[in-house]
Amino acid sequence: MSKPIKVALAGAGAFGIKHLDGIKNIDGVEVVSLIGREFAKTKEVADKYGIGHVTTDLSESLALKEVDAVILCTPTQMHASQTLACLKAGKHVQVEIPLCDVYKDGQEVLRVQKETGLVAMVGHTRRFNPSHQWVNHKIKAGEFNIQQMDVQTYFFRRTNMNALGQARSWTDHLLWHHAAHTVDLFAYQCGSPIVKANAVQGPIHPTLGIAMDMSIQLKAANGAICTLSLSFNNDGPLGTYFRYIGDTGTYLARYDDLFTGKEEKIDVSQVAVSMNGIELQDREFFAAIREGREPNSSIAQVLPCYQVLHDLEQQLA
Repeated sequence: MSKPIKVALAGAGAFGIKHLDGIKNIDGVEVVSLIGREFAKTKEVADKYGIGHVTTDLSESLALKEVDAVILCTPTQMHASQTLACLKAGKHVQVEIPLCDVYKDGQEVLRVQKETGLVAMVGHTRRFNPSHQWVNHKIKAGEFNIQQMDVQTYFFRRTNMNALGQARSWTDHLLWHHAAHTVDLFAYQCGSPIVKANAVQGPIHPTLGIAMDMSIQLKAANGAICTLSLSFNNDGPLGTYFRYIGDTGTYLARYDDLFTGKEEKIDVSQVAVSMNGIELQDREFFAAIREGREPNSSIAQVLPCYQVLHDLEQQLA
């Protein structure tokens, strides 16, 4: 595919804007349609990024012949059904994490993806962050093996707001959204499937209807373990912090930055063409479309993560 890839982006909120900023740096890709919940706000974003078509209806964008691919940055509960709609409309699709919040919906997405042969991937950004890529290269070179990953995912969220401080139309979830990043990354970095998983959660919030605290333990087939702590109650540094404890060293990953266990910074600027994990994720999506291949973080590759989340949900219930 040598002509420019024309993209529709659904979800003009905090994460959609991260994708628009990343795509600006990628040659041969043009966002031609923007879909949002509120027309006026969506048009404001579209005008800023020079996007000609604006709508509040995804099917309107899917009907546009020139659209080759869709990026979905919409509420969790819409992800599986919208991914299916994109595939059935003949469009390549990248859906933000999580692929689904019901496991059988994820299975159906994989079935339709196989049927259509289209490129379909999930935004498991940690696979693409330069910090985690650096560790992955070490593992693949046989220079480092994970003994334990210790991960903290912490936010302070008492009301339903997004990363820009705007009211959300949906409720975020520690298990299906935030734990998905670590569950997938642990198996990916170990190169070994998860064979054991346990979870406990704190009280359910009276108005948000979700657990605000959670603890998860994982074990991979190769013996590596992972301890994951998640909270919406943490009034302190926000985000996710990964400690890789291995046989030849300890590494601390904080988004796109990496440190040794003694807090010495590691230069990861040469790991990839960008330091921006979202941009690198988008580059992989468009490269897979051009090259007609399975992308890293394809539906097939990440579905085992959602099987684990499903099992943990049953356990918590």
